[in-house]
Amino acid sequence: MNGRITKYLPLAVLFLLLLFAMPRNSKLNYEYKKGQPWKYETLIAPFDFPILKSEEQIQEELSRNSTPAVPYYRYSAEIENKNLRSASAADLGNSENLRISLVSSMNGIYEKGVVGDDGIAAVGGGESSEVVYVQRGKRASTRPVTEIYRLSDARLALLASVSNDNPGINVDSVFRACGIYDLVTPNLIYDRQASELLQAESHKVVSPTLGFVSAGQLIVSKGEIVTAEIAQMLDSYCKEYESNLGYSKRPPFFYWLGNAILALAVLTLIFLAIRFAAPEIFADRSRYLYLIMVLGIFSLASILGPRFGGGLVYMVPFTLCALLLVPFFGDKLIYPVYGAALLPLLFFSESPLVVYTIFLVAGVTSVLSFRRFNKGWQQFLNALITYAVMMLVYAGFRLTDITGGGMLRISVYLFAAAMLPVAGYPLTYLFERIFNLVSPYRLSELADTSGSLLLELEKKAPGTFQHSLQVMNMADAAAREIGADISLVRVGALYHDIGKTVNPYCYIENESSLSGDTPRFHAELSPMQSAEEIIKHVTAGEEIAVRHRLPQVIVDFIRTHHGTTRTAFFYNKYLNEGGDPSEAWRFQYPGPMPRTREQVILMLCDSLEAASRTLKDYSSQTLDAFVERIVRGKEEEGQLLEAEISVKDLEKVKEVLKAYLSQMYHERIEYPKSKNKK
Repeated sequence: MNGRITKYLPLAVLFLLLLFAMPRNSKLNYEYKKGQPWKYETLIAPFDFPILKSEEQIQEELSRNSTPAVPYYRYSAEIENKNLRSASAADLGNSENLRISLVSSMNGIYEKGVVGDDGIAAVGGGESSEVVYVQRGKRASTRPVTEIYRLSDARLALLASVSNDNPGINVDSVFRACGIYDLVTPNLIYDRQASELLQAESHKVVSPTLGFVSAGQLIVSKGEIVTAEIAQMLDSYCKEYESNLGYSKRPPFFYWLGNAILALAVLTLIFLAIRFAAPEIFADRSRYLYLIMVLGIFSLASILGPRFGGGLVYMVPFTLCALLLVPFFGDKLIYPVYGAALLPLLFFSESPLVVYTIFLVAGVTSVLSFRRFNKGWQQFLNALITYAVMMLVYAGFRLTDITGGGMLRISVYLFAAAMLPVAGYPLTYLFERIFNLVSPYRLSELADTSGSLLLELEKKAPGTFQHSLQVMNMADAAAREIGADISLVRVGALYHDIGKTVNPYCYIENESSLSGDTPRFHAELSPMQSAEEIIKHVTAGEEIAVRHRLPQVIVDFIRTHHGTTRTAFFYNKYLNEGGDPSEAWRFQYPGPMPRTREQVILMLCDSLEAASRTLKDYSSQTLDAFVERIVRGKEEEGQLLEAEISVKDLEKVKEVLKAYLSQMYHERIEYPKSKNKK
């Protein structure tokens, strides 16, 4: 039960943080300015909305006391289509080649609109307006009077256009003969009732709208320059979207539910990444909490960063998230959890695909580069490499016209995002102390034999200290051969017998420092009492390590270096003296058995180094058989059942240890004595 709480409680806390940080309205995050190109996809109106006047326009209209009423016309598509069909079917005799130009010119004239020769109506007998309302379909917009044709002007415009396209033909005669002029009739129909209603309303208040945009109508195309008119439509669209579809119009429950689903999706990916890449982290509370903390900070940054707008999200040092994980976790875990932590960028950024891709690639690059360039000034080199990759990816999006914005401004933001991790990386030294983690730098510090604990071991138990040094060198050679963590196994070897400082003379390697008349420690003890004293060095070592805040991974070496084996010498002595085999458990170490490759290496090297001191013959054949016997014994006792080491790696370790022992116990040359007495 406690294990489940430890596993799921941090995830539940992170879920709540993400849930409350996520926005709870449907605000549109478009960034645009007049005179600049529209950098997003082509925008089509999904619903009808009015075009709102700016505050300046409203104030200007209020300041005019004698503003003429604007007449209201309705566009008649029926009249236009009827006349265009008639023109298409008209008998032009020998002038059939005029038809294409005729239909095209008529269509252009009708697009602008045609009224009678009496011109634009004056509402209520007042002054004539300079603009008119024209309703076409569901949208009504203002149009300057100068753009609208009177009937006679429309016919003259048709004649001029067709004559210009067909020089040498008396177009006027053809039109009169075929009745073409009769096909040009007014297609803007004056709506007196709507005009007078608008006039009455205008005396009460200035209309806040300029017209309407219908659903399905184009607002702005990708790459199109944002004019004042387009900007006004965009402003109106955003306000209508937020007021009608935003938080105030939709029950809050839906936003909470949507955010909960998104937060759960992010947490599920993080959980699965840990579950399949490094499930042992769930049992390592310190590393697990640290991982959740780092992912939580940068997941929140990916939610809150886009809210600043103006492209400032490009300046957030997301790659620092990956770098903070490098000292404590493997690449198999770092890459998937980093990608999951960035997922909110896809939900809430203005250019989600661009931002997410840039920082995902940058994070992977930064980790790979950091493995090579991580010391001193080299961290700046790593930052420059990361910056170059980010700019390359951004340039790719610019060249494919997927994103817009100021290239110089974004490049400055990305430079800051690449350099800030150099300043933030030293936080790892603080976090490893807070969470009691172990990084390569911490391992280097612990491996220093001038440290207080190792000095105490050397002083109180010099034989054990020399044994630990020898085990360290053996484990180093084995770890190099199979690609295990060399620094970790060296430190584990140095501290694995630290518990022997409590009662150093209990162990034979330290008895040589006693004076000759001092009795051996176990001389007056029973085999069971001796075994009990011997076994104590494991629990004592664990207590010392915890008291001195050694990392848990080092404590695990102390606990597992004997696994659940027995103190064979005293157990066999106990049996030879007629002891009860059912009491075998009293001679057994508490365990647990080793799990990692490094723990297996330490167990084997510890046993081999200690047992090798009893050998009388150090020939190659004897040492080979000796190593095989020790390793086979561990296997037969089941000590390697839970170990994450392959048979292939185990064979490599045996060969390395055989070679090492052969070198350590190689035959010496006997120097001849000089016959010259002088």
